Amino acid sequence: MGSESTNDILVHIEAGVMTITFNRVEKKNSISTAMYATMADALIQSDSSHAVRVVVFQGHEAIFSAGNDIGDFLNGPPSNEESPVFRFLHAISAFSKPVLAAVCGPAVGIGTTMLFHCDLVYAGDNAAFSMPFVNLGLCPEAASSLLVPQMMGYHRAAEALLLGEPFMAEAALEVGLVNRVLPPLETNSYTQAIAKRLATKPISSLIETKRLMKKGFTQTVKERMQEEGASFGRMLKEPAAKEAFGAFLEKRKPNFANL
Repeated sequence: MGSESTNDILVHIEAGVMTITFNRVEKKNSISTAMYATMADALIQSDSSHAVRVVVFQGHEAIFSAGNDIGDFLNGPPSNEESPVFRFLHAISAFSKPVLAAVCGPAVGIGTTMLFHCDLVYAGDNAAFSMPFVNLGLCPEAASSLLVPQMMGYHRAAEALLLGEPFMAEAALEVGLVNRVLPPLETNSYTQAIAKRLATKPISSLIETKRLMKKGFTQTVKERMQEEGASFGRMLKEPAAKEAFGAFLEKRKPNFANL
């Protein structure tokens, strides 16, 4: 296995490390349905591949991901568990081998929630994490309603999920979401170096250690993801979300006074 590219997502395999790169900088690395499908397929295929021992997600030094591509998302919202976004979330949450992320610049929505399923996260000092679901008339996804309070404590989780405002790299380091903060131009290469170190270790030990660490939460995460998905789908059709997305597309401030 070598390199393959699907325009907006680059997938490259070398020395046991599969690197998945968001490559849509002109659209702030916003994620389309096709991009979710590519990432889901890459994870599902590599989970059982001897060529892949470690996975790294990375973006550009100025932007990790702005989250969902709003236009694409509204044209084809996720309708069931087989939707590409849910396939991706199930694949990353169930992935048996180490998953790393190098995050620089904004990481919005799923750009942040996917990190709770990674094993190691390295951030540029320009990283800004946000989960603005409430501000869009929606609810958390990716089991973040479970995993964010678990990692950050309830009050910090409430600040992040109820206000939906960005928190910076140092705050993410303090609560344990991030392992180390680095200069943006060094973040991807540092993460690659850690991935290469992991790839030299016995894969059976990596897999079993990860399985044991996650054992108590695996089923709970799956159940919470399904519950959030059902709520998210319902709320997407309700007036608050319609007002939020309408305001976003019309570049105006939403009015939730009667919602």
